[in-house]
Amino acid sequence: MTQQGRPPTQKIAKALALALAMTLLAVVFGLYARPDFMVQLAQQMWACF
Repeated sequence: MTQQGRPPTQKIAKALALALAMTLLAVVFGLYARPDFMVQLAQQMWACF
């Protein structure tokens, strides 16, 4: 461990996890901004039942 607390690999892993979460949120927001896609997705899900 470094003197600052966490080992460097743990900091890198946390940064990568944060970057992945932010990217996923941006993609989901982008999909919700396209209502036609969301309607199509809902229709496909409904067709399963």
